[in-house]
Amino acid sequence: MDFFDAVKARRSIRKFKDEPIPEAVMEQAFEAAVLAPNSSNMQTWDFFWVRSPEKKAGLVEACMKQSAARTAAELVVVTADPALWERANPEMISFVDRVNAPEPVKDYYRSYIPASYRFGLASPLGFAKRLAATVAGLRRPVPRTPHTLRDLQEVAIKSAALACENFVLALSAQGYATCMMEGFDEDRVKALVGVDGSSRVVMVIAAGREGARGTWGPQFRIATGKVVHRV
Repeated sequence: MDFFDAVKARRSIRKFKDEPIPEAVMEQAFEAAVLAPNSSNMQTWDFFWVRSPEKKAGLVEACMKQSAARTAAELVVVTADPALWERANPEMISFVDRVNAPEPVKDYYRSYIPASYRFGLASPLGFAKRLAATVAGLRRPVPRTPHTLRDLQEVAIKSAALACENFVLALSAQGYATCMMEGFDEDRVKALVGVDGSSRVVMVIAAGREGARGTWGPQFRIATGKVVHRV
């Protein structure tokens, strides 16, 4: 399917057919998801493909039993956790050394990333960094964030959301439908997939073949001219 056709075909489907999705289709969508752009290539996301019937039933419950969750062939929980920088950064350091990246790039992963992510998790240091950035910013452009845990979670959530978009478009391109759900009990979902601490649940994605009355009407967007501004 053409990219623009896949974009136009993607809708938030509330009811799915009782039809499985081939594993190869799901795997291809996951491959597309992890190719998404993300902050500093720290890949602070995780995808939990919920396969066990017991956990799937628990996830449906945690998603308020909404029809998209109840009827989905597959359910995927996408989480974001800034602490996962420690998983990716050693591999990034090895990679930039192996490809002989420019020295500023090597310094970025050896020095800037650890300083940014470690300090951001300690609120007093985060406050000090924010204050320093504010003062320095009076004279020149400076990075204003991230400094605190909340800042870092926001960065991780943005990256994970980009991966979610890749995932649903990859399914759309293969003829399957999705619904990106935000209506869930986050504490219960985190417990179900086994994450805690600084991890956040970005969304739960329901997937399957679109069923009868999967949507209640045609797609609607306000005029592009109202949201695209030339400045």
